[in-house]
Amino acid sequence: MNAPAELPVVTLTTERLPGHPWIWSSQVRKSDTRLPPGTVVDIVDAKGRFVGRGFWNGHARIALRVLTVDPQLPVDAELIAARIAQAVALRRDMLDLDAQSDAWRVVNSEGDGLSGLVVDRYGDTLVIEYFAAGMWRLRDAIESALLAHFPGAALYAFAERHVQKQESFDCRASEPPAPARVHEHGLTFHAAPGLGHKTGFFADQRDNRRRFAELARGRRVLDLCCNAGGFAVHAMAAGAASAIGVDADPAILEVAQANAEANGVQVRFEAADMFDWLRAAIERGEQFDAIVLDPPKLTRDRRQVTQALKKYFAMNRLALDALAPGGLLLSCSCTGLVSTSDFHEMLRRVGLSAGRDVQILESQSAGPDHPVMASVPEGRYLKAVFCRVS
Repeated sequence: MNAPAELPVVTLTTERLPGHPWIWSSQVRKSDTRLPPGTVVDIVDAKGRFVGRGFWNGHARIALRVLTVDPQLPVDAELIAARIAQAVALRRDMLDLDAQSDAWRVVNSEGDGLSGLVVDRYGDTLVIEYFAAGMWRLRDAIESALLAHFPGAALYAFAERHVQKQESFDCRASEPPAPARVHEHGLTFHAAPGLGHKTGFFADQRDNRRRFAELARGRRVLDLCCNAGGFAVHAMAAGAASAIGVDADPAILEVAQANAEANGVQVRFEAADMFDWLRAAIERGEQFDAIVLDPPKLTRDRRQVTQALKKYFAMNRLALDALAPGGLLLSCSCTGLVSTSDFHEMLRRVGLSAGRDVQILESQSAGPDHPVMASVPEGRYLKAVFCRVS
């Protein structure tokens, strides 16, 4: 390994020990030197001591993303290749994910020591999502390293518009690939990159879909914010009595219908606002024995967490009015800023408001292909709470 070249230096306002890979703009001393977004820099604390090396972005709230605290380790193509190799080995050798699915997360940003990069595998397609200008600048090294482990794979790279604006880079995505057919716990699904639903398939809910299906056997299932219908399809394949999927996006429901047909199950999919649909169903006197509520992320702003919790309360409170006594509620949140304890407290208040006992059976998160560094609790974004409701 070559010794690191001399790099620009960014100084912190505090004495900082290595820990969290994110350093906010308010923690950095202002400099007259302007560096392009994504520049690799050395980071020193207020006393001039080296504390890390990583990506600088003076335009972003996260001004620094620390990739190493080893002064001898360069941030280059070799580091990228080594960390991607480590991430792939975890999934293939330790977790044996190929035996469960061909749809799994290959790189989970901070969880794999590659802050600002997410890679998902869907069969022979790899979807690369960039969250940081520094990772975008190393895209050739990233693609080369991925192809070393997935020879012949088709690569599709993108970044959400708000990320490109905040991080100041221009990722012009190519034409999205055709939906890829993938397999999960013996069932067939279609991953659809480019439809605006993250990387195209929610592999993080893989194990929760199977568990919900086990608990929903013989029950009437309602899958709210159903996306591609994963929970409903799993439930019907496991022996649910019936299933309805509701989502506001008609395009994703075409994928959901294809998923039901691919597995030979009957699911009724309806395009509607969740609140409007539930109110109409309640007015008709409809009830369900198992409801899953899996809405999209509600906020990225810490100042809006209280409002997000109020919306989760409204969703779950209305869902309880459609849930039969003794029914199963799977309530989910992918808003990382909402803590597990706050989410549980919201469910407690929902039960009090409805005059019903909410009995938490299990509280799960994303699958093990979404590892979380102990120093980055924000990485544990997904809450999936299985409840029995009196």
